[in-house]
Amino acid sequence: MWFSFWKSRDRFSLDELRFLTEQLMKVQIVNDVNKDFVIEALRSIAELITYGDQHDPAFFEFFMEKQVMGVFVRILKVSRTLIVALQMLQTMSIMIQNLRNEHSIYYMFSNEHINYLITYSFDFQNEELLSYYISFLRAISGKLNKNTISLLVKTQDDEVISFPLYVEAIKFAFHEEGMIRTAVRALTLNVYHVGDEAINRYLASAPHADYFLNLVKFFRDHCINLSGLVLNDTKNLGSESSTHILSAVDEIEDNLYYFSDVISAGIPDVGKLITDNILKLLIFPSILPSLRMGTETGVACSLYLICCILRIVKIKDLANTVAAALLCRVETFKSRSEAKLNGYSSGQGFPVECQKANEDEGLQVRIPNLSDSLQSLSEDKLHHDNCGSYALRESLLSFITNGDDIQVSGSLSVLATLLQTKELDESMLDALGILPQRKQHKRLLLKALVGEGSGEEQLFSSANNVTKDVISGELDSYVQRIKEHYGVSCVWPEVGTSSQLHRSQVLDALVSLFCRSSISAETLWDGGWLLRQLLPYSETEFNSHHLKSLRVSFQNCCGLILEEARGTWPDFLITVLCDEWRKCKRAIEASSPRKDLKCMLLPPYDSSSEAEGFSSESSFAAGGKMCEVVKVFVLLHQLHIFSLGYVLPDQPPVHPPIDASANSRAKKAGVDSLGPKPSAELNLVDAVPCRIAFERGKERHFCFLAVSLGTSGWLVLAEELPFKPSHGIVRVVAPLAGCNPRVDDKHSRWLHLRIRPSAFPFTDSAKYASGGKVKTKALVDGRWTLAFRDEGTCKAALLMILDEMHLQSNEVQRRLQPLLDLETALDSSSSSLLLEATISRTLPPNSL
Repeated sequence: MWFSFWKSRDRFSLDELRFLTEQLMKVQIVNDVNKDFVIEALRSIAELITYGDQHDPAFFEFFMEKQVMGVFVRILKVSRTLIVALQMLQTMSIMIQNLRNEHSIYYMFSNEHINYLITYSFDFQNEELLSYYISFLRAISGKLNKNTISLLVKTQDDEVISFPLYVEAIKFAFHEEGMIRTAVRALTLNVYHVGDEAINRYLASAPHADYFLNLVKFFRDHCINLSGLVLNDTKNLGSESSTHILSAVDEIEDNLYYFSDVISAGIPDVGKLITDNILKLLIFPSILPSLRMGTETGVACSLYLICCILRIVKIKDLANTVAAALLCRVETFKSRSEAKLNGYSSGQGFPVECQKANEDEGLQVRIPNLSDSLQSLSEDKLHHDNCGSYALRESLLSFITNGDDIQVSGSLSVLATLLQTKELDESMLDALGILPQRKQHKRLLLKALVGEGSGEEQLFSSANNVTKDVISGELDSYVQRIKEHYGVSCVWPEVGTSSQLHRSQVLDALVSLFCRSSISAETLWDGGWLLRQLLPYSETEFNSHHLKSLRVSFQNCCGLILEEARGTWPDFLITVLCDEWRKCKRAIEASSPRKDLKCMLLPPYDSSSEAEGFSSESSFAAGGKMCEVVKVFVLLHQLHIFSLGYVLPDQPPVHPPIDASANSRAKKAGVDSLGPKPSAELNLVDAVPCRIAFERGKERHFCFLAVSLGTSGWLVLAEELPFKPSHGIVRVVAPLAGCNPRVDDKHSRWLHLRIRPSAFPFTDSAKYASGGKVKTKALVDGRWTLAFRDEGTCKAALLMILDEMHLQSNEVQRRLQPLLDLETALDSSSSSLLLEATISRTLPPNSL
């Protein structure tokens, strides 16, 4: 028999299929002797059926006539080897995946053979076998539609009572192997998207609905893991811990996207199950209490999870319930089955601690008036407030006014997420105080048109007239639902609380944020974006306290900008400022925030930190500090323009460059705007002879010259031409700015200079990885030690350097003057709008 198997035959022929089938039918038991033939026969039959499906229907007719599916099942029953089971599953997967003829699929599914294979007791201790089995199940699910799915279920009185494909698949939904979990999820989505009502009822009924409960529990476990990783990262800073956090974040987002895909299948009961479980198992018992307690890691994770859930899982009830919970003044905020909240430690992770607060006290997190907005709450009062009873919305505002960079960034992200959640009712946004002004005007206009209450009065009232809105029925219904359905005891703020008051609190918090010096520029830009969303075109809601605080903060930042004009990188200050001006304008006028949510879980990157391998005195650290100062300055300047109702210009108002005096050292030396180039000839007027050794034991003689032209400056070492007095050839050029000249303490003829890079490392974003870390070789500062013939010559060189640095700094300050004077800047911005069309026709893009 085995000899005949190897006879030469047409591989893709009906005879070949007939022969293989007949030989398989003769097999009584599969053992080590015949297993190779059985495996090859199964593989070849799958190949022939696939070929026949596309070329000759006679192949599948023979397959049905001889009931080859039954032969396969019998072979599996009499097999004693694992490898045959592997091949059987692979054979079935290949056939099902490649069959295109609907009648062929119907036949495959129309008997109990498929269900028998699905429920067969395979040895899943073997990982390879499990992988083949899951692939087999997924292949079946890929062929499901309203007609084929009915062949795989059992019904009674028009109700589904058995669905082996789904039941067996979800047993592996939480397998430790990610590829298996992914395959099972793909299978379940194929089932959900069929849209069969009877099957949908089956899936949402007990005990199968437990799958969705377990899904949320699985997701909650990942949230707990993330919380632990973030806590560990705060103690052990390093790239490895950050990598683990990012990996955990990817897993969490994958889970949420799966929830979103399940919900998009349109099974109402399933969407409700997921919503209820997320609220009951995660949001109410863990996420929101973490915000209330105010622990740093709990806050970071909770803020991130709120944003992720609302951005990805788009369910109206979920979004509005979360918003309503933020509005409630929480007094116990616990499940009815839980113990006291004081000293609460969530059973789901998010470990938090809190000192017992006096339950009789009506504590609130106060958003300070702008007259004293810079006065921070003491640590004791902040801790006391964080443990008291107050609306969680006030907690978010407290983080903005008093929290660290991560808390501020997270709170802004939550408010931005709520603002952009389309599923959230406008009444919720209004109650939160973050309804955009254009939508607010639209609502009031509609009220006025239909004659509802005082809509017309509110629409045309003055900015100082604070009106009080009646709490909407929608808000009341969600608050009542939180109490009754989710078992959370919460108290609604006093009746008559005005949404306008809440809006004023949000504006106060944002203005207070812009007055804080300890918050990174990137986070402040996020605050600028939120402010522009709330007030896109009007200055009416800014009061005198706001304007005064912004002006004080701006003046302080002006002082820092002037320091940078005398610092290490003045030659790049205007270029960076113009570049950041455009970026800031784009960022705060964008349709959505640009920051990735992951950023709030990682320590903020500090380009000037010693942890990155650079000393605080390095030019690289100084460059990072300058960028940070410029970003804050640009934001504050644009906020001033915006707060007064002006339109932001595309370019910052700076003075144009002017021609240098003919008596300047640069002009006398023959230096043009491009600067001295190596090998170029130079007039050595005022040059000072010196010696320097670039290599040990190899001292060279040069003429040293310091020159500045406009905002640029250079240190030049030139070789004097022997036959042309007072002229030389440029050999070495270095930046003048940041050279920090210093005469040696012990050798008065030696002058030490720091030589910073000639290119600004922060202008080329391609050189930076995520988080701003340099991908190229780290930049380091050079050192020159110039030796002069006597002390007087050394002092002359020093004075020449200081004189040119002074000229360079003065020119930078002159060009920046319009920006430093707000009134001039506002006049310039107004004029620039009138000339914008002319400028765009006469100047190329980015000409600044």
